[in-house]
Amino acid sequence: MTSRSPTATSFGTRLFLALVAVVVGCAVSAWLVASALAPGIFHDHLGQAGIDHDSSQAAHVEEAFTWAIVLAWGLAVAIAVLLASAVSWYIARRIQRSLDTVTTSTAQIAGGRYDTRVPSPELGHEFDELATSFNELARRLEATEITRRRMLADLGHEMRTPIATLDSYLEALEDGVRTLDDDTRQILRAATHRLNRLAQDITAVSRAEEHLTRIHRVPTTTGTLVATAVDAVREQYDGKGVTLQAEVVESAPVTVDPDRLGQVLANLLDNALRHTPAGGNVTVATRILGRGRTEITVTDTGAGIAPDHLDHLFDRFYRADTARDRNHGGSGIGLTIARALVEAHAGRIHAHSEGPGCGARFTLELPTASQA
Repeated sequence: MTSRSPTATSFGTRLFLALVAVVVGCAVSAWLVASALAPGIFHDHLGQAGIDHDSSQAAHVEEAFTWAIVLAWGLAVAIAVLLASAVSWYIARRIQRSLDTVTTSTAQIAGGRYDTRVPSPELGHEFDELATSFNELARRLEATEITRRRMLADLGHEMRTPIATLDSYLEALEDGVRTLDDDTRQILRAATHRLNRLAQDITAVSRAEEHLTRIHRVPTTTGTLVATAVDAVREQYDGKGVTLQAEVVESAPVTVDPDRLGQVLANLLDNALRHTPAGGNVTVATRILGRGRTEITVTDTGAGIAPDHLDHLFDRFYRADTARDRNHGGSGIGLTIARALVEAHAGRIHAHSEGPGCGARFTLELPTASQA
């Protein structure tokens, strides 16, 4: 952060001086205009009143007029300058205080204090929007930092188990405690596969979030997308005893990549199946929202989601149920990839749940073909 020059004046001081200069300039201009026009107008009225300009009466009246002009204008200009200076000082001080607050908060955020917020300066909606945007930036940076720390912790946790397995079995092979039989090969292979899958997940989510995944758009409909996704997982649902329904109330034309959105719907349906017990229901529906938008929803009657988890479901490596291991709860990046793919189609995705035991609903919103 650059240091302030000792000879540099603050923005508030400059603003105050500029406002005072404008007020003084206006006052001087008004004085000059009045001095130039008032005597001529006054003499004309004297002539119309029949008073000789060279008479003593005219000289007395003119002297009285001159003093009245000097006193009235002098007092008016002095009061106007004082009042305008006071108001200018107050406004400049308010603005400078707000700028100092933003500057201090920015320095705190640069130092890692992402919980810093600035109050509304109450100087107009422009300044209120600036404060709101600043606080939103700070909130997102704080969320990103929390996600980064959690991601590093999760990466360490995810890698620790397969590495420990490889290390212990290799040490056992070196000591002759174990032999390289089929069981040992399978365990070592499973550990390497787990590490490889983790590496693939990290690459996949990075590519998806950076929009490096190629999107091949073709005309289709939301009804077709829903039907294809439901048919692909019907057998898995039947095997678990979960009812899967497709409700195509209104099918809208869209220009999307069917494979990528199929990947998104497959992930949502897989999550719904994983968290819905036998006898439960999962419904995939689509309808037109209007204004060039349409939506696809995946609703289940499963375990539900706690409110404090909803804002983080789409964060990488985040799992609402931390007790689940990687083999049962997923790697925690499927929804992150889903969000990136949906946003690549100029859409958005969000989740809703009334709480644990109340099921969940994931909504995928897309532009129609005319708005894509």
